[in-house]
Amino acid sequence: MLEIMELSQRKDLFNEAVHAFWKQWGNEQNYKFYQDCMLHSCQTTEEIPRFYIALLNQTIIGTYALIRNDLNSRQDLFPWLACLYVSPEHRGKKIGSHLLEHATQEAYKKGYRKFYLTTDLEGYYEKYDWTHTSEAYGISGSSLKVYEKRTK
Repeated sequence: MLEIMELSQRKDLFNEAVHAFWKQWGNEQNYKFYQDCMLHSCQTTEEIPRFYIALLNQTIIGTYALIRNDLNSRQDLFPWLACLYVSPEHRGKKIGSHLLEHATQEAYKKGYRKFYLTTDLEGYYEKYDWTHTSEAYGISGSSLKVYEKRTK
């Protein structure tokens, strides 16, 4: 059965979770960045940042995070949905939609009425009621599409 939980609830999977996030979103130079972000997210009493894992038979098969900023120019917007990922062998089973619904509920429980993401995907998030609202710029100077969703 699929379980989605905040990493701070499964600290026994911390190293595995860091590796899962870093493997999909990181590079050779930034493993410590992910490790440090995730370590402090497990220790803070603040609502964000938070990292989430999807488990099937105690194996991490998906991820997402709610963070303050997704390394873009729109510092005025938060929280951000980041690092949404489902392992290839589990795609097509609605796990991504479960992760998105879980993220929406978590953002709402934390008091946020909207949250945001950036993506270069075409058509995926629109299926889940995300609206392309503006553009932002990444640290490389490239333009990124900003999407917004109401939590309730």
